[in-house]
Amino acid sequence: MKTAAPARAATAQWPGLGPKSAALLARAGITTLAELQRVGAVAAFVRARHCGTGVSLNLLWGLESAITGLPWQTVARVHRTSLLLALEDHERARADAEAPVRARARGERRLR
Repeated sequence: MKTAAPARAATAQWPGLGPKSAALLARAGITTLAELQRVGAVAAFVRARHCGTGVSLNLLWGLESAITGLPWQTVARVHRTSLLLALEDHERARADAEAPVRARARGERRLR
């Protein structure tokens, strides 16, 4: 696990994120604050959730905290609704994009 150690060191400076979050982000391919900012808190959360178990919404608050510089408690209180709506939109868009692939895998024909 050589990639997690540098990630822990890099993310130790990010407010709202600890070593476990850093290791999870490294497994998700996010090792710098610039990468996190480029990907965004919601997409990074989804990627991290696919890489690990027991990922809670506290990680989403921490990711947004690292990006904005706000304390994670403030993010959880003030930005909770907008982040949850963005997460829902992200997951819906992903499901919509995957639907034709799943239909083809089941042998369904596309209706015209």
